[in-house]
Amino acid sequence: MQVPCVALLLFLFALCAGAAARDTGTDTSMVINKSVQHFVVEPDGGYTVTVDIARTIAEPRAIVAESQYYISYKRTLDEVLAVDAYTQKTDGARFPVEAGQIRDQEELASSDAPLFTDTRTKVVVFPQVAVGDRLVLHYVIHRHTPLLPGQFDDLSASGFYQNAQFELIYDVPPSMTLYADAVGFLPLPAEDPPHHKRYHWRYVAGDNQRIEANSVSYFDYGKRLSVSTYPDYAAFASAFRAAGSGATQGDADIAALAYQLTAGLADPRAKALALSEWVRRHIRYVAVYIGPGGVVPHPAATVLRQRYGDCKDHAVLLHALLAAAGIDSTEVLVNNGKAYRLPRTPTFGILNHMINFVPALNLYLDSTARSVSAGYLPASELGKPALRLDSGKLVTTPAAQPQRERTSAWFDVQPDGRSRFQVSKTMSGAIAEPYRQAVRDTGPADREQFVARMLQGVGQAGSGLFDPGSTDGSGDEYHLSFAGTSENFASLPGPVGLATSYSYWGGLSEMVAELAQEKERRQDFICPAVDVQDELGIRLPRSVHVLALPKDLALADRHFSYHAAYSKKGDTVMVKRTLRFTHEGAVCAAEEYKKMAPLLERMMRDLRSQLVISGA
Repeated sequence: MQVPCVALLLFLFALCAGAAARDTGTDTSMVINKSVQHFVVEPDGGYTVTVDIARTIAEPRAIVAESQYYISYKRTLDEVLAVDAYTQKTDGARFPVEAGQIRDQEELASSDAPLFTDTRTKVVVFPQVAVGDRLVLHYVIHRHTPLLPGQFDDLSASGFYQNAQFELIYDVPPSMTLYADAVGFLPLPAEDPPHHKRYHWRYVAGDNQRIEANSVSYFDYGKRLSVSTYPDYAAFASAFRAAGSGATQGDADIAALAYQLTAGLADPRAKALALSEWVRRHIRYVAVYIGPGGVVPHPAATVLRQRYGDCKDHAVLLHALLAAAGIDSTEVLVNNGKAYRLPRTPTFGILNHMINFVPALNLYLDSTARSVSAGYLPASELGKPALRLDSGKLVTTPAAQPQRERTSAWFDVQPDGRSRFQVSKTMSGAIAEPYRQAVRDTGPADREQFVARMLQGVGQAGSGLFDPGSTDGSGDEYHLSFAGTSENFASLPGPVGLATSYSYWGGLSEMVAELAQEKERRQDFICPAVDVQDELGIRLPRSVHVLALPKDLALADRHFSYHAAYSKKGDTVMVKRTLRFTHEGAVCAAEEYKKMAPLLERMMRDLRSQLVISGA
């Protein structure tokens, strides 16, 4: 159990989105005066953890965010033995947290899902918090039932605050060996207590790099401590496999369903996709991660009957369906966030998601991925190390998958500067279903406002009609379009510059902008494959003349291919741009960005180029 780790991860991810543009990511609004976590591990893998935390509010903006503390636990595994807290004012006065200010609630993911209602959170609300106050918390949790019998693991990092003291202490039975992978944590000499061996680490305080846009997980490169009793990943897989033994066993209902879904399909791949697609569409996903949500899946028959489950439950049901169809498969563990490197020491803090793998087809299936159809993986699972539970071997998921986006826009400009327009988008491969699913999830009222909002996004006003295309099924291609009138397309008679790039819900310019968010990089970053083409046609009134047309541009290197072509024929100007980006993996090194940045800057300049016109 990673007691403070869930809250920490949420903080780190939030920081990723809102980090300041300065070199350091250290947040000065709060100071961590003390954070000590002391685990006393029992031979069966259970433990008692005592946590002592003291934090000082240094700036007003921390009051709202930090005047409450969240303690996660599982009701069926844990017992909360003590929670004591108080606010200490600058004059030394103490205001204790009363019983009514400690609220016990279900985690959001477990709401309306009876199988998971044991996932709980205690919210500790500190009273009368002001700048300069110290918030002191002491709590004790006893895990009487370990995630895996006889095993223990923990993953820790520090929030990006000033840390005066952050220590982790693990007392384990002499029969246990605690393996560790420590970066930015120093081992301290420790005297063994009676009947235990003590491991003690202290966090090395200092400034932190701000988390850059689209960078990999902080756990890939930052200060973190991973400890566990597993000597290697094979042992980790073996223990996990033993805990879930029997869950993939099918029954008559599963066999009948598999037969029904694969009837008439001879190709094993087609069968596997049909089964995965059914689970994706008919078994509701409850987003409870492995570790915090336990590691033992519910039996496949129970999942089918309940019609919902977490990733483990989806995986065992799909495994049972595949087996009933004569297809061998195995579950694999993977990270469902931005972690692309595994620590030397296995931990559920990193391998927190389960999917299926069909070795004979080299096919990965994630039936929890609501917006990605069977045969494709969510972008967050591409190029990731994954652990096969059948063999204990580490494999790597595909770094890329087929996907293509094509956008065509046509503007018929009127003498008064208004424009009738038509825009069509075609998405192929992995990105077809995300767009289709987004439209399926959009209500009629929002669809009516779709065109107006698209125009607002490019600084125009107007209205029109949205054609969602066919949102049924989950094919490899999806087409949508919209048409209408822009009331302020061109300020005629001019002279005036017209943009040559318009991003309507994605497109080439958005992809370039996403890659070019940072001026320079010190952290590896996620760089997915791109195959996108935008075509723009502008028909001008006969009274309007083109004064300047941008120059064509062609850029290419080992990874990039970018072409922009401008032409004029009669009263029509055509702009066609294509961008393709490929990489050996799903992650680019910070050093590679030095070569990419100049190319991206030239692309950005081209995308900002204008067509200069003047009316009579």
